[in-house]
Amino acid sequence: MNEQSLPVCRVDEAGVRHVDFPALLRLAGPLMLTNAIQALLNLTDTWFIGHISSTAVAAISAIYWLLSCLILLFGGVGLAVQSFVSQADGAGRRARASQSLWNGLWASLASVPAFLLAAGLGRPLLDWVGIAPDVRELAVAFWEPRMGGAFLGAISWAMMSFFNGIGATRITFLIALVTMLVNVVANEVFIFEFGWGIAGSAWATNLAQTVGVVLGLWFLLRGPIAARYRTRCTIRPRLAMVRRQLAVGFPVGAMYAADVLGLALMQLMIAQVGNVGAAATQIVIMLTSIAYMPGLGLASAGTTVVGQAIGAGDRDWAAHLGTVVVRSCAGFMLLIATAILIAGPWLLPTFLGADDPNAAATVEIALLLLWPAAAYQLFDGLYFGSSFCLRATGDTAVPAATALVLSWGLNVPLAHTLVFDAEQAWIPGLPQFGLGALGGWLALMIYVVLLGGFMYRRWRSERWREVDLWGRAAD
Repeated sequence: MNEQSLPVCRVDEAGVRHVDFPALLRLAGPLMLTNAIQALLNLTDTWFIGHISSTAVAAISAIYWLLSCLILLFGGVGLAVQSFVSQADGAGRRARASQSLWNGLWASLASVPAFLLAAGLGRPLLDWVGIAPDVRELAVAFWEPRMGGAFLGAISWAMMSFFNGIGATRITFLIALVTMLVNVVANEVFIFEFGWGIAGSAWATNLAQTVGVVLGLWFLLRGPIAARYRTRCTIRPRLAMVRRQLAVGFPVGAMYAADVLGLALMQLMIAQVGNVGAAATQIVIMLTSIAYMPGLGLASAGTTVVGQAIGAGDRDWAAHLGTVVVRSCAGFMLLIATAILIAGPWLLPTFLGADDPNAAATVEIALLLLWPAAAYQLFDGLYFGSSFCLRATGDTAVPAATALVLSWGLNVPLAHTLVFDAEQAWIPGLPQFGLGALGGWLALMIYVVLLGGFMYRRWRSERWREVDLWGRAAD
């Protein structure tokens, strides 16, 4: 094996291989910045919506994770593109890398009817949940346009997965930066200048993602990438490749969907208890995204380098790289979480208008929620790093099943027990502690600690060595 062909590999004078951290940082840095931009975009949306009212923030809190769940479930195949592209690129099969991209795009386009159906079901779903009428109406006003345009995000994931898989992470960063700038301007114009209110934030996101998709296609079809990867010659769909990508991608989407659906139900429970706790929960989620969004960028770099090492035929180097990335993710997220905990008292009040009558109470609860949120960040880093490296290998089925069991078998019932009192419970007869928003975050903390520990153990077990991404899945 020629070490020069391995990703982020440095060989010393004694012939010993080491991780080339400057090279890893050059790959991961733009991805961390890209995800920091996404975190800033989320914070910006929350800031704009918070200046509508705390009730508007509570409405977003009630549906945020449910929206995310459906987007991940229908768009998971776009996330899997990076695994196929990185392995093909590591093996020097560039045409196959671009084929993986286009087949991921075709599969993403096929999800449009599902997104439109979900958009139409927003009101019946929220009526069934039973949240306060004023919160429900605002939630529906955001849900319908946002879900109807969510297929744009799935398409964007597929394109960015291609750029990440070939190591062109600066392009991903540029697309994210342009998307954020368009979103900020559109939020101001649509919400306040046009008077569209909370729906304006959804339309701003749709417009920003449309611009990002157009910019991504420009990079794909012009210049050196088009010539090197023959992207204009591999557009035709190949059903066999689509099936392979679905076999890997659907569990990826299902894993994250199971994870966030549990969070969605937790938020709905908190929203039912009261608007103040729901608004505080949404603000803390957006604030902690400062930790996990850049951490996702580092984890995404792990998908690229692990996949490229496997494509180059060296699974030992892939194992070493993955472990380094996972531990780096955990350490980074712990560091950022500590900083957020310290800065929380100064940051939290900026998310609400000074004249909002619930502002002080919302900030008080949010400060309390920061403690369990910060406590699980290290394990969230283990989860992200391990699951992204496992994705590069094609080992996705067992992690998805585990996330589903822990989310629905532990997180959801535990949140139900801790959030509600006996009168509020959805399911009578269970023990209820009535802790409100704090109970939901304590349940989430316990769940993430167990999930992160399992994912890291799965990675270290090296069962993924048995997986052939292009053929069969792990047992």
